[in-house]
Amino acid sequence: MAATLFGCVSPVQAQDTRLSLAERVSRLEQQAQANQANASTVNQISELQQQNAQLQGKIEELQHQLQTMQDTGKSQYVDLDTRLGRLEGNRPAAAPAGAPGAGTGAASAATTPTPASADSTTDDMMAPPPQPASIAPVGGRSAAPAAAAKAPAPKAVDPAQQTAYNAAFTALRGGDFATSAKGFKDFLTRYPDSPLAPNAYYWLGESYYGATNYSVALEAFKRLVGHWPTSEKAPDALLKMGYCQQLLKQQNEAVATLKSVSVKYPGSKAASLAAERLRRMQQPAN
Repeated sequence: MAATLFGCVSPVQAQDTRLSLAERVSRLEQQAQANQANASTVNQISELQQQNAQLQGKIEELQHQLQTMQDTGKSQYVDLDTRLGRLEGNRPAAAPAGAPGAGTGAASAATTPTPASADSTTDDMMAPPPQPASIAPVGGRSAAPAAAAKAPAPKAVDPAQQTAYNAAFTALRGGDFATSAKGFKDFLTRYPDSPLAPNAYYWLGESYYGATNYSVALEAFKRLVGHWPTSEKAPDALLKMGYCQQLLKQQNEAVATLKSVSVKYPGSKAASLAAERLRRMQQPAN
């Protein structure tokens, strides 16, 4: 009887054992599934990291291309403005009476730069007012207009002023707008009454314009137009005021400013450019 009692396992105990094994198998299966899910997650993370690295590389490449385009645009802008400065400075120079070649062809004498400055070949801003050209008829006698004798002598520029001005202009030509803006600001602070002050304000505005800081550029151009309305740079400064206002979404002010260019400076190149900009502004957007 005792052997029978100790040697047999009740059906309830056997069932409990089978349930225990089933639970263990189920747990193992769940763990295996969890491990597979973890492995899949790790693979997905790895793929995402690779994609992120590729995207980062493309972003850096696009940033490099954008910087290259911006640098090229700045260089082209400065080069264009420099060429415009050259064209503005191409005025007939006076031919001295009795000079060699002052005969029949003297009326078409080539232009010579008048200022002695580092950027006189690229910028007319430092040039004194050009003297009217002498008219030398056949026979070698030159008949200079009476107004030429009354023209005031150009005011000399201090060498220190010229050096500071040239340094800022050189930075502008190189597309370094931050340096040129600082240079022209320092120049105007040190030499507010310099004969180069109107031109310095113009190129200060151009420095900020090139750096797309249109609000500050607008103030520089306004200062030039307000204080030196008869300056050779005043028409261009008024034109650039209109450009800045348009870029700042001040459409009504831009239209009024651009219209005023033709009123204040009729026949100027700036007036022609202002009219063209107004025409483009009035065209319906596609």
